[in-house]
Amino acid sequence: MGIAGNRSWRWWAPAMLGTVALASVAHAESGASFARSTFVVEVGELRIQQRVGSAFVLPGERLPLAIAAALPSQSFHASAAQGTLRAQRERWMWTAPSRPGLYPLSIVEEHSGERVALNVFVLVPFRRMRHGVLNGYPIGSYPHPHAASFYRPPAGFIEVTRDNQDTELSPHFRLRQFVCKQESRYPKYAVVRPELITKLESVLAAVNERGIAASTLAIMSGYRTPRYNRRLGNTRYSAHQWGGAADVFVDEDGDGVMDDLNGDGRSDYRDTLVLAEIVEQIESSESGVHLIGGLGRYHSSESHGPFVHVDVRGYRARWG
Repeated sequence: MGIAGNRSWRWWAPAMLGTVALASVAHAESGASFARSTFVVEVGELRIQQRVGSAFVLPGERLPLAIAAALPSQSFHASAAQGTLRAQRERWMWTAPSRPGLYPLSIVEEHSGERVALNVFVLVPFRRMRHGVLNGYPIGSYPHPHAASFYRPPAGFIEVTRDNQDTELSPHFRLRQFVCKQESRYPKYAVVRPELITKLESVLAAVNERGIAASTLAIMSGYRTPRYNRRLGNTRYSAHQWGGAADVFVDEDGDGVMDDLNGDGRSDYRDTLVLAEIVEQIESSESGVHLIGGLGRYHSSESHGPFVHVDVRGYRARWG
């Protein structure tokens, strides 16, 4: 399914493209750094200007790379340990290997050595699943596609292993944070939409801009297999099943519950309002149009503290 030859890939395009955070400055002392590189790498239709991004392609698929912005004095080269990389000036086309797995690429500025790393996952195609099971990992059956393109079955799955689970998908989020919570041996399989990572990076940046030190967001639930989603009794079209949703909270002190974000000395539902306000601001910004989705606010229960549901379904939905 090559990019140039088959336009049916476009519904899945965000899953093939690099992720990029929308913020650009360094924030609170012990929080996350959002410093940008001096050049911008274009991966498909998205841009990366931080030290690391991620992309997801099918076996044999082509991934276009280019320098979208740079200083006149800068020059670049790209490298890939595997796959086929063809160059023309400051544009490259990488053809993925036939075997699923992790294949790092890098774009380097030749004079300074400044590098943007791209962690590319070659997916296991959806069609390899048999009776809801992929290589012994139970996934279940996806519901009949909803009218919105977001709800079409994924093109493929990330194969998650003990060796690659700590791979950075963006500067502040790792693959293991999004893996389904169902009990299973390795390899496990997951779906992560890059626009979700972009949105979470944006939320994290805004949290730090408010003086709340946070190195990442705690993800209580990321990808869910349809099988696991049904066991939870969740809605049939939960966005988690398509890798486009995350239930998140700020937990910089590591106690497993939401930090005090509003400064009232306690952790409760009112702290979710801080995150919800940030999400609303991101979606209403010009750069956040492609990040519009669902937003849910949740109280504490016996099993968890307060949290916020964020997704990128493509249309607004609000609850809680």
